Amino acid sequence: MASANRNQNATVMFILLGFSDYPDLQVPLFLVFLTIYMVTMVGNLGMIVIIRYNPKFYTPMYFFLSHLSFIDFCYSTVITPKLLEILVVEDRTISFMKCIMQFSFAVTCVVTEMFMLAVMAYDRFVAICNPLLYTVTMSQKICFLLVIISYTWGLISCVVFTYSLLILSFCGINIINNILCEYSAILSASFSDKHLTEVILFSLSNFNTFCTLTIILTSYVFIFITVMKMSSVSGRRKAFSTCASHLTAVTIFFGTILCLYCVPSSKSSWLMIRVSTVFYTVVIPMLNPLIYSLRNKDVKEAFRKLVDIKVFSH
Repeated sequence: MASANRNQNATVMFILLGFSDYPDLQVPLFLVFLTIYMVTMVGNLGMIVIIRYNPKFYTPMYFFLSHLSFIDFCYSTVITPKLLEILVVEDRTISFMKCIMQFSFAVTCVVTEMFMLAVMAYDRFVAICNPLLYTVTMSQKICFLLVIISYTWGLISCVVFTYSLLILSFCGINIINNILCEYSAILSASFSDKHLTEVILFSLSNFNTFCTLTIILTSYVFIFITVMKMSSVSGRRKAFSTCASHLTAVTIFFGTILCLYCVPSSKSSWLMIRVSTVFYTVVIPMLNPLIYSLRNKDVKEAFRKLVDIKVFSH
């Protein structure tokens, strides 16, 4: 059955409409997204290099941050080049397998980032609520384990979601009114019975969102209670400042995804859906390194030194 589907799906094509209904904006959008992509690459790779080669950043918080930057780098690389391509070429088609591959890599990055943000919230919880046990609770071994679990669950989710699409049958040329191959668009193009696939989508998506949001919200509830019990105003300010960057990143990431799934799939909302998709697939990977660097004096200083070294080396 699966083999027959693969043979049948080999000739299937998808057309990514992107922003083709705004022809006058194609070139300006290309330049904007190209700039965002370049900033994303420099920002995330720069963050990884700074954390990797500066002993000052050999802490669990920066260890997790380096992996968040790596995920954002991969995520942007999966989505943005194809987006740039469909903005400048007339042929916006993508084969079935390439579409599935783009979706697979994207869902791996999204799920892994969700759990990485949850891990980072737990790290802040331990640092503020149990500072005396921090080095034991967040040992190097535990940190590696938490990162491995995040990547592993991202891959497991990817396999489940991808398999649920591969068992379906498709035919001909199908239109995706978005900038990327996303689950619901691929699913709607199939003429097979979609009940099982829809159940898998609903169950796993809600499980991932519920688990990560529960960890994040629970961590911040305990953090807030602990900080409010502090008698020192400067102590409160310092504690909140260590969480500000992460809380900002979490709010933007989950807020955008939740807003996207709350948008009804009507013709009048297609532009809103595409803009929201661009924001969480293209803009957020650029924002994360900016959020963490602009609010962190150590990162800004390290980045300045790195730039000075490169300038003087030439």
